[in-house]
Amino acid sequence: MTTIEALSAVTLATRDMARAVDFYRRLGFEMLYGGPDSGFTSFRAGSGFLNITGEAPERSWSWWGRAIFHVADVDALYALAVAEGLAPHAAPRDAPWGERFFHITDPDGHEISFARPLDR
Repeated sequence: MTTIEALSAVTLATRDMARAVDFYRRLGFEMLYGGPDSGFTSFRAGSGFLNITGEAPERSWSWWGRAIFHVADVDALYALAVAEGLAPHAAPRDAPWGERFFHITDPDGHEISFARPLDR
């Protein structure tokens, strides 16, 4: 059985990435990936991350964001979820920001992601 090691990040949605990037940079967050013109931006938050994802201004949503947990083996946890009859959004994949991950939604509608940094 794979063990949950840490909360890696929280991802929040914005309708205005430039405004969000400016806000968090002004608070002292170090930007690691993305930026004002990006669809996805990641900031350092201690040993974890604060991520901002862009959404279209006309889009209404009730989605609050996403909690991301680092695990020892993303593929093993995905296999366990499927074996338990759960329905991840997609199979694990490697992301351009340097993690292997998959997402799943809990019964209350909270999106959870399980990830592992890629060896660079």
